Amino acid sequence: RLDAPAYAVGFPDSHDLGAARSAAARLGLDLQSVELDHERLADAVPRVARATGRTNAMDVGIALPLFVLAERASADGVDRLALGQGADELFGGYAKVAGARTDPRVEAETVRGARRELLGTLPDQLERDVLGLRAAGVEPVTPLLHDRVVRAALALPGELLVTDRGDRKWALRLAARDALPDRLAFREKKAVQYGSLAARELDRLARRAGFKRHAGDHVRRYVEHRVAGTDG
Repeated sequence: RLDAPAYAVGFPDSHDLGAARSAAARLGLDLQSVELDHERLADAVPRVARATGRTNAMDVGIALPLFVLAERASADGVDRLALGQGADELFGGYAKVAGARTDPRVEAETVRGARRELLGTLPDQLERDVLGLRAAGVEPVTPLLHDRVVRAALALPGELLVTDRGDRKWALRLAARDALPDRLAFREKKAVQYGSLAARELDRLARRAGFKRHAGDHVRRYVEHRVAGTDG
């Protein structure tokens, strides 16, 4: 067990903060909860966009909560953060991997084939995360992307990625049972932009700023507006 604090980020009523607090209480962890609000989110938008070089809703929605969390950790004197990046890509965590045979979002028709497709997205995602976290003052550490873990994951048969019942990341969950109670090892998670409510509230900020959803790409236009408004 590491002698280090754990961090979680989200709006006060978010799934992620609630799940992190209940897990920390069960495991006796020192949890630092980083609560988001509209002011904090809006302030971070241009800094995240500049750091990552991205303005689209998906990338900014993912990078924002990680950036705010990393700023808090850096202020606490933390210089490295361990992240769970790679879990879904390596171990079959995506619904489109589980439903590869019929899901139009992937070309492969097998779980392992779809997993291979998703692994191709990792470099781009990691670039975004690393740039954002470094701009906030911390260095990311990704244990699940260690060579030995990657080799073990790539050797797994499809049924240990997704079971016949549709249980995803099965091998990873079974391994987690060595250190966690079943209630935590088999708990479902949400993507960070949804579990933290960052995506929902970023959308709300864009609409409040006058960028209409029906016009399309309103979040990207809001982000670009915020960047332009803080240049110079």
